[in-house]
Amino acid sequence: MKQMTLAASGFEKHTKATRRAQFLAEMERVVPWAALCALIEPVYSRGTTGRPPVGLERMLRIYFLQQWFNLSDPAVEEALYDSTAMRSFVGIDLGREPAPDETTILRFRHLLESHDLGKRLFEEVGRHLQAQGLKVATGTIVDATIISAPSSTKNKTGTRDPEMHQAKKGKQWHFGMKAHIGVDTKTKLIHSVVATAANVHDKHPLPRLLHGAETRVYGDAQYAGQSEQIKARYTQYFKV
Repeated sequence: MKQMTLAASGFEKHTKATRRAQFLAEMERVVPWAALCALIEPVYSRGTTGRPPVGLERMLRIYFLQQWFNLSDPAVEEALYDSTAMRSFVGIDLGREPAPDETTILRFRHLLESHDLGKRLFEEVGRHLQAQGLKVATGTIVDATIISAPSSTKNKTGTRDPEMHQAKKGKQWHFGMKAHIGVDTKTKLIHSVVATAANVHDKHPLPRLLHGAETRVYGDAQYAGQSEQIKARYTQYFKV
């Protein structure tokens, strides 16, 4: 292990383990990093030409930071400069090197998307956690959150991303996508995720968020108008 520079060690006399730092320490322990890297390694650049690539595990950790803290590519780059806890989690020592820039982060994310690796990573983490004894119970909480994206048309095609749309939440309009999640009521583990355009109603991805062994399903008022097919299967258990 390299000796840390003064930029990484700091001189603070009074410190406190923040909730963010505690969360990242737990993720350091429970996420099967080696297994996840093995899924990506066959398609990751080995740096035979051009600049040496950033380490695979480092980029994967940055990708996870984006998912956990809802950070865009430029936002996660800035966060790595602002947060000591995040830099420590990723393994960046500003005394030796800069954080990967937003373009590098974007390319890695597109690499995962082009090979449909996001789903495989999610499934691998789920298998690992269940192998550690964190079993999915019989209750599911369903929810959705909007992931905003730039609405600019300043690009080669002069258009917005066709996979993203505009949606109104409260009195404010948002452009982007929506993440729909199914959460286990006992362990609070996310066992299913569906991504749609922001204007897709929360009720439509509902069947894909359920693992099929539920005896209770909980959601907010957005799920009250679920399809007749879902009503027929879950009407005696569905709570809003």
